[in-house]
Amino acid sequence: MRKIAKFISYHPKLVLLIMTLLLIPSWIGYEKTDVNYDILSYLPADLESTQGQDILDKDFKNAATGMLILKGDDHDAEELRKQILEIDGVEDVISKSSIVGDTIPNDFLPDEIKDTFYAEDSTLLMVKFSESSSSFTTMEAIDQIKAIESKEKFLSGISSLVKDTKDLIDHETPIYVALAVVLALIVLSFTNESTIIPFLFMLNIGYAILYNFGTNIFLGEISYITKAIAAVLQLAVTTDYSIFLYHRYAEKKQSNEDNKEAMSKAITSTVASIFASSLTTFAGFLVLLLMRLGLGKDIGLVMSKGVLLGLVSTVVVLPPMILITEKWVNRFNHKVLLPSFEKTSNFTLKYKKTLFIVFLALFIPAVYGSTHTDLYYNLDRSLPQDLDSIVALNKMKKDYNMASTHFIVVKDDLSKQSINGMIDELEDLDGVNNVLSVNSLTGLTLPSSVLPDKLQDNFVKNGYQMVMLNSEYQTASPEVNKQITEINKIIKDHDPDGYLTGEAVLTDDLTEISDRDFKMVNIASIGVVFIIIAIIFKSFALPIVLIAAIELAILINMGLPFYMGQTIPFITSIIIGVVQLGSTIDYSILMTDRFLFEYKKNKDKNKALKVATKETAKSIVTSALAFFAATIGVGIYSKMEIVSTICIFLARGAIISMLVIILFLPAIISITFPFIKKTTKGLN
Repeated sequence: MRKIAKFISYHPKLVLLIMTLLLIPSWIGYEKTDVNYDILSYLPADLESTQGQDILDKDFKNAATGMLILKGDDHDAEELRKQILEIDGVEDVISKSSIVGDTIPNDFLPDEIKDTFYAEDSTLLMVKFSESSSSFTTMEAIDQIKAIESKEKFLSGISSLVKDTKDLIDHETPIYVALAVVLALIVLSFTNESTIIPFLFMLNIGYAILYNFGTNIFLGEISYITKAIAAVLQLAVTTDYSIFLYHRYAEKKQSNEDNKEAMSKAITSTVASIFASSLTTFAGFLVLLLMRLGLGKDIGLVMSKGVLLGLVSTVVVLPPMILITEKWVNRFNHKVLLPSFEKTSNFTLKYKKTLFIVFLALFIPAVYGSTHTDLYYNLDRSLPQDLDSIVALNKMKKDYNMASTHFIVVKDDLSKQSINGMIDELEDLDGVNNVLSVNSLTGLTLPSSVLPDKLQDNFVKNGYQMVMLNSEYQTASPEVNKQITEINKIIKDHDPDGYLTGEAVLTDDLTEISDRDFKMVNIASIGVVFIIIAIIFKSFALPIVLIAAIELAILINMGLPFYMGQTIPFITSIIIGVVQLGSTIDYSILMTDRFLFEYKKNKDKNKALKVATKETAKSIVTSALAFFAATIGVGIYSKMEIVSTICIFLARGAIISMLVIILFLPAIISITFPFIKKTTKGLN
């Protein structure tokens, strides 16, 4: 490492030029990385609901279906239908006319058709797209459908929802980054003497973020949630590394006249401490790979890679930046706006017993609140209610009594009697608005010969037949989940190999899988961090103490929504527990490391704790405030509730962790020191 450090320090312009040139392929990789805007697509492939969805997609081209409400009559609907069919990416458009033609009066139509395709002053068209709901072709097709001049129309469905999500994310993401950078700069300016250094920190992190986003091309695609929060999160969790390096460089300059030699030594000595600091954060993100929900793997890979690239950028890119701008760095300085924290260190030791009791007592409301916080899984709830797709969805619920649509896939060799029997049972269930199938259309007043071949292909194809059930129950509601269980039972009675799928069914599976993932990821992250801390400090007691402190902060953070009467997106609970533990445990490690150093030097526990608290509080506050600044702006600004909630929780979590460590950790260490001393190597 010394040779590399010397090369970087003695050839700063060359190194910075090379690292800058690497931004070009990184930008190309970023531009060519696809983004997946459909969370439900991250469900495991072995679920029956996802297998059924695959059949709908491959055999029926039905996985991406939009419901278009047109304020007009059959003539208006038919004109619009013809124009939509000409659009690239549209497989078919199903309407009343496409099923029975224009010759049969509406009064003679089966109830299933009337209930499905007509409301007071509007007509319904079902638009089937030829590709997946989040494909570029489907997105383009939706734009063209909206651009068609016609009477007022409303397009709902997963594809339309995905399109609106994409447009919103593409618009807001640059603003997220700008907010994070500006607010982080303000905080770093207040907590650093140099006026120039905070700008170098942000520029260095910018390099690392672009490297990270560019290398995402090797993953094929990333989720829209990852795209929205990865840059902000990477800035928040890796700012510390830049601070560590600069402080070490300033320290080395005092004993070295040559700045290049000082930087070389700073790099060499900083790598080990930054690596140790980044290890818990890296491991925390890596634990997300254990989730069955593929979204965890997506976020985990991108962010763990971001942590490593942040580390690399700090030791390779930042040193040349500092050396090249040294004159400017030294010219503009100001007073640091942070207290000495001497009173804080005195307070924590004076009232250590009281603080320890308060620490233990806080677990009661924190645990109760966190275990009673309500989560929601309905993805459309996380979007602004004035989006076109949400307005259309609400209109579907109101005018057509369709809050959700289920798709049933069974073998096509089932007898007509069995199919009709199944449909009769389905129609008797509470909350079922109507059931649409080939048999329901032909079994009443119409002979099967009136159905065009293309229409039959919408219901019977490649050994399967599809039945569409419209429900008045909303996705992710207790009523629809009960209904799904009842529908599944009826399907299996008639076809043991049958499938039930659709947004509500996939969301029900999402709920079950996410609950399991949450428990598993929390246990795994605690276990991994425990092992890392145990190895770092060669101790059994210290991991217990440090993790207990951060877990209290996490539980308080996750419990606050319960006391505030808030319901939060499901993914928040999974991400926050892992990220807050992995990134803010560093605060406790920093203080503990300094305490052990001071204790080994003078064998005075109280004096060591006082010095450790006073000397590390500034670094902890700076780190926490930078984390807070990088995320709070996004949390307040974002119109997407998933992104907003995650960032607000991260910002709040950083401050709560900071307060818990500074106020409670010295007291906890002091009270439990006999146990720590017995189980920590080198303290006896």
